[in-house]
Amino acid sequence: MAGDRARHIVGIEHDRVTDVSSTEYPGYYPGEDLSWNLAKFKENFHISITHLADLTSSFDLIGLDASIANAFRRIMISEIPTLAIEYVYIENNTSIIQDEVLAHRLGLIPLKANPDYLRWFKKDDPDFEPTDYDTVVLHLQVKCENNPKARSQSTDPKELYINSHVYASAIEYEPQGRQSEWYPEGITPTNPDILIAKLRPGQEIDLTMHCILGIGQDHAKFSPVATASYRLLPTIDIIGPAITGDLALKFRDCFPKGVVDINENGEAYVKDARKDTVSREVLRHPEFEGRVKLGRRRDHFIFSVESTGAMTPDVIFIKSIQILKKKCQILRKFQLRK
Repeated sequence: MAGDRARHIVGIEHDRVTDVSSTEYPGYYPGEDLSWNLAKFKENFHISITHLADLTSSFDLIGLDASIANAFRRIMISEIPTLAIEYVYIENNTSIIQDEVLAHRLGLIPLKANPDYLRWFKKDDPDFEPTDYDTVVLHLQVKCENNPKARSQSTDPKELYINSHVYASAIEYEPQGRQSEWYPEGITPTNPDILIAKLRPGQEIDLTMHCILGIGQDHAKFSPVATASYRLLPTIDIIGPAITGDLALKFRDCFPKGVVDINENGEAYVKDARKDTVSREVLRHPEFEGRVKLGRRRDHFIFSVESTGAMTPDVIFIKSIQILKKKCQILRKFQLRK
């Protein structure tokens, strides 16, 4: 029984983590055929979506190896192409922000645009000229002036001055060529309230921006996700006689709220192990020694994806699958078995 648990559960002890490496491979268990089988994989693999919104999502991948789950995570972070500001041509900048700092702030503003319409810009070719197929043009022109309608006793810069705060909403899209057909709704920052600079009367910003495709490996500004992570599903097994009375209350309080509850008979039971943070608090108390086993399900991955807004989380994950598939197709061309 202990050996079977080690095959599927990563053990959590008070001072260490056990059974970290998977043993599900051919030749480890005598008489068992553990070679990879497509039909068996289809039978055991499941996807469960627990939350999906425009910017955030949570879903479970069940029956998958850690190497594949981690590949999806890494691809979502660093290999999905998105559009971002790469070149900033400053005509006038009399704000207190230096040109280089201003360009850097602009580059980190995520843009909402479908990258599938664009081609890669050839940065290494000095003779390559930008076209509507590889470059998107944005413009920012803002000048701060005194507000003649401001109250004399006011101290709020937003009331005293016009354009005292420059936000991402001030960025204007200038379609080139066929881009008006590809992006009829325009290209805008994902969050219009991102603060770019603060101005005072007489100060002005006038610049043009060129946006190109890129991936997170080149620069973090191209990453479509703010966070993309996973954790293994926690498991909590109560061993031996039921835990009742004051011990049940203490046992419940060793876990985050909602993980353990007490039934009508006064017995502690596991209500929702998914909410557990695996703090191992329960293992600190001698009265619970040998009464509970903590672990994590080896092939059950709980993903959390937070998008920057460039595309929705479900699209990001689908694109990661497509990229991994392309990598496998390229690898097959080498005919490694020969």
